[in-house]
Amino acid sequence: MFCREHVERIVKDCFTSYGGSQLDTPVFERKDILTDKYGEDAKLIFDLMDQGGEQLSLRYDHTVPLARYLAMTLANNPQSKLWQVGKVYRRDSPVMSKGRMREFSQADFDISGAWDTMIPDAEILSLLCTILTRLDVGEFTVKLNHRKILDGIFEVCGVPEIKIRSISSAVDKLDKVPWSEVKKEMCEEKGLDPAVADRIGDYVKHKGGEELLASLLTDSALLANASAKQGLSEISLLFTLLKAYKVIDKISFDMSLARGLDYYTGIIYEAIVAASAPPGLKADATVDASETPLKHKKKSAKKGKGEEDDEIDESTVGVGSIAAGGRYDNLVSSLLSAASGEGKKNAGTPCVGVSIGLDRIFAILYPKWIEKGMRQKETLAFVMAVGDGLLEERVKLVTELREGGIKTDFFAKTKPKLPAQFAAGEKDEVPFAIIVGGDELKEGLVTVKEQKWEVKEGKKVKIESTDKGVKVERDKLIEWLKKSQTFKDWQAGKW
Repeated sequence: MFCREHVERIVKDCFTSYGGSQLDTPVFERKDILTDKYGEDAKLIFDLMDQGGEQLSLRYDHTVPLARYLAMTLANNPQSKLWQVGKVYRRDSPVMSKGRMREFSQADFDISGAWDTMIPDAEILSLLCTILTRLDVGEFTVKLNHRKILDGIFEVCGVPEIKIRSISSAVDKLDKVPWSEVKKEMCEEKGLDPAVADRIGDYVKHKGGEELLASLLTDSALLANASAKQGLSEISLLFTLLKAYKVIDKISFDMSLARGLDYYTGIIYEAIVAASAPPGLKADATVDASETPLKHKKKSAKKGKGEEDDEIDESTVGVGSIAAGGRYDNLVSSLLSAASGEGKKNAGTPCVGVSIGLDRIFAILYPKWIEKGMRQKETLAFVMAVGDGLLEERVKLVTELREGGIKTDFFAKTKPKLPAQFAAGEKDEVPFAIIVGGDELKEGLVTVKEQKWEVKEGKKVKIESTDKGVKVERDKLIEWLKKSQTFKDWQAGKW
């Protein structure tokens, strides 16, 4: 859990560094609040019913609950930066080793209100890059696109307006299945003309950076479309800001990125790493996460009514994207309109945000944490006694150390044997063993023995030492510990 807490601490520290205020929403919402917000993913929502028969659902993400909160408090929150860390729920096929679960933790940061174009969007992308860099997830890429560009492409290619959202949902699968499968879904399942699908393919197969943007800006057909023209103009401004934030090198302008959620209206993005891809496929954070569909383990018997879906073969599954988000300018106003009645329009509340998958990041970082021999606890000192147990003196010393900012533990026995106390401290890899004895107490001294561990052949072992420790004056113990290199390294995050 220490590794997981370490991840959350960094994320929360970055959230507050960017001026965010914390929000906490309930884990369930009225079902009608969540309805029609998630497109084809709506089938993954967990439905509930309370004792009075009210239809409820577990939250699918933090975005819609945030929008509901903003709709309720709009008069007091015309502009805000809000963050939330908590559990969300999806009726998906779990893959525990890859951080894919039905209950999992997400960390969200959202900026709401009317601001100048693309400034909040660039701020969010800078925040995301800062977090992933500080977490040391390895090489990562933030794939970026714009819903207005994508919608413009569909219009230019001849997609009927009524099919745009469903075709967008199909394109969004390009990071999981090859183009041939996406085209098959478009044409055979959604009734799109194959010629139209081919024209879409000519666009969505491209990715790059400023050179791709420059190429699109010479496409007269796209520029003739109002939606695509506005999207390209905004992306151009965004690139300028991302250079100022010094994160442009982490961005890939990816025309295949669609993000299937219905509420997105502007830029969309998701972050991937090498582990996003299934094992044996692409291991490059600068390319698509996958080109093959998930495989399922076969079961010997047919499923009965109410039985779970086939179990996913974990060997064919990657972690997937570790963060994603985008702009959603109409979500708050849609909730206000629903509350005020049919036909009533409400002024929009522009919003842009990002969701970070903490469990997926943990799935990436924890093996590295173990490989490096990182600790599982934060305890820095373990107070021990020789002789008669000295329980009262141990408790006094533990209290002093804790009050002085030293995380300290002791063996909760009246008269413990010294080897048992050392074993307890070594189990938690506590670097400082602080030993009190009758003679030392009279002299106002304690013995401090520093302990170290190393990784040998993939296993963490204690470094044996003949050092008997050093005598330290009791009233200077806290100062002595804080001046030690071990304490300084700990404060610097070297665990």
